[in-house]
Amino acid sequence: MSSNLNEDFKVALSEEKLDLKVLRELCFSGIPFEGGIRALCWKRLLYLFVSHREVYSQFLKEMIIQPGIAKANLGLSREDVTMEDHPLNPNPDSKWNNYFRDNEVLLQIDKDVRRLYPDMAFFQRPTDYPCQLILDPQNDYETLRRRVEQTTLKAQTVDRNRSGVTNVSSPGKALNLYPSNEYEVLPSGCEAHWEVVERILFIYAKLNPGIAYVQGMNEVVGPIYYTFATDPNNEWKEHAEADTFFCFTNLMSENRDMFIKSLDDSQCGITYKMESVYSMLKEKDMDLYMKLQEQNIKPQYFTFRWLTLLLSQEFLLPDVIRIWDTLFSDQDRFDFLILVCCAMLVLIRDQLLAGDFTVNMRLLQDYPISDVHTILAKAKELQGGS
Repeated sequence: MSSNLNEDFKVALSEEKLDLKVLRELCFSGIPFEGGIRALCWKRLLYLFVSHREVYSQFLKEMIIQPGIAKANLGLSREDVTMEDHPLNPNPDSKWNNYFRDNEVLLQIDKDVRRLYPDMAFFQRPTDYPCQLILDPQNDYETLRRRVEQTTLKAQTVDRNRSGVTNVSSPGKALNLYPSNEYEVLPSGCEAHWEVVERILFIYAKLNPGIAYVQGMNEVVGPIYYTFATDPNNEWKEHAEADTFFCFTNLMSENRDMFIKSLDDSQCGITYKMESVYSMLKEKDMDLYMKLQEQNIKPQYFTFRWLTLLLSQEFLLPDVIRIWDTLFSDQDRFDFLILVCCAMLVLIRDQLLAGDFTVNMRLLQDYPISDVHTILAKAKELQGGS
């Protein structure tokens, strides 16, 4: 990117009163990484305020440290344990009942975040800025890391995907979830990036019990955290965890309905969005639309993943980040996502028109074009032609 363009961004970001319209127009064509411009633009586009950081510290204290201290203290003073605060209390509102329910969610998050971008070493590496609040030796409490280790030993592992509870594996299996050679255990006082992401998702699940955690959210939070945790500006990089949490929360407030199964068939649910891709395709390329219909290739066979995960599984991380520059800068970001999906179909129309069901399904589930600039240009063209 030219230095002139960098200057345009710097000017837009330094204005006393931020003009979002100007910033959106600049970001739409891609944001430079240099000088932390991209991370700052994403924070502005996702409405982050620095004052949020203090609030996040409060969440850590209330949702991780205090319950962990209570758990650590249990057993130190047995004589004053009443039935009300005892782990065997059958009352569904008991704090221990909540604690054990949270552990189920935590195990699912743990399993998913350890697998984030396995082809990159980044998420396994230690962060330069481990959370001092969490690692403070003054706090003798059960950390999330310890909770996972203990729960994995004791309990069955429950897989909760978007359809609810699907797989319950035996305790024996749970012991072998993570072969010892697969993940290097970091020394005390260090935290891997995936552990930071785990904490962000756990806090999100606690604050949003209606949706809690659903598989796939890890793929949405990953690129945001990566962008903030690799920010060349150390002052901002230090706050990657809190900033990611709030940007993810704001993004999910627009996107969460796609993760809620009971809303699937409503106008804000995923079924409507998937069908919107085909409605647009019908309008832009009737021949291709008819071909997919004839072959009974339903939009849910491939657009479900494209839409819910914001294309994060279809491209390499740098390309996902480039697509998100444009998505975040568009005021109707999820409408533009539908245009991008439609553009992806139109760009491989010749192959799809020539292919049979099996060939076409393979094309759609392992998308062949890697140049995201071509895809975004086609989406913009489709938008202009509407």
